[in-house]
Amino acid sequence: MSGRPPAGRRGSNQRNTSGGKPERGGAKPGPKPSGRPGANRPPSGSSRGPARRAGAGGAGGPSGPGGAKGLGGRQIEGRQAVRELLMAERRKVHEVWISAELEGDAGVADIVEIAAARRIPLLHVARARLEREARSEAPQGVLAHAAELPEADLGQLLTVRSGAGATPPFLVAVDGVTDPGNLGAIIRSCDGAGVTGVLLPRHRSVHVTPTVAKASAGAVEYVPIALVPGLPGALKQLSERGIWVVGLDDGADRSLFEIGTLATEPICVVLGAEGAGLSRLVRERCDSIVSIPMAGRISSLNVSSATAISLYEVSRLRREGS
Repeated sequence: MSGRPPAGRRGSNQRNTSGGKPERGGAKPGPKPSGRPGANRPPSGSSRGPARRAGAGGAGGPSGPGGAKGLGGRQIEGRQAVRELLMAERRKVHEVWISAELEGDAGVADIVEIAAARRIPLLHVARARLEREARSEAPQGVLAHAAELPEADLGQLLTVRSGAGATPPFLVAVDGVTDPGNLGAIIRSCDGAGVTGVLLPRHRSVHVTPTVAKASAGAVEYVPIALVPGLPGALKQLSERGIWVVGLDDGADRSLFEIGTLATEPICVVLGAEGAGLSRLVRERCDSIVSIPMAGRISSLNVSSATAISLYEVSRLRREGS
């Protein structure tokens, strides 16, 4: 590989981030509990045949506290998110809840069919009970309890494979994003653009809550996500493995649309937190800092919007260079 590109505004005191300001009315930082233990839940290894109706009693949430420091994802809400959970078959699904008023509804018929085919317990519960259990604003009458999402191995994500058809690592590192809706939208864009892995800090970042899974439209089931103890240290490992680290900041002099052939190399796009932007240590680990040109009065984009533009630009350049 040739020498590294100019460092852009590396280590400078640029303001803000690609994500701009925090969303108004967004969720508070940190993951919400993903479910409550229930007294009458079946053992995780059991299965039932036909769906049964649950009233005041019945199944509860997944065992253990939802605030664990793992990746999360033990409660999934929303029709598309639950649908992808079932179809991915990546992890064990303990049970699916559907609002009783949706029994026989065509909009959830495929969820019912897939759950029956997988021998996953299906419960029709009172709408009020389902909404009390829900952690997102609009669960759409469907939620599921499942095993926690498996964490991806960082070493495997960093491996630069050789040979015909091998895809150079295309990674995204998230620096302190705490809004669940933003993280979900970021993961959805990652899936669409062909990102090979996401690096998420174990602390100072939201993990996979029901809102994240729902906002991702189920993409959390497909995008490998690695939890790292510290993002600066992880980015140092990337550089040592020959992966270019490109930070996104609205104050950078270099445009995203000038990265050229760098996009075809092993690359990691680093996204800053809402409002605060890239942290100092993370900025110092970046080989280059780029921005998205803004033609209007507003100085920056929401972090999830900026992510979509950046990832699809890298994806476009990769297709053209292949």
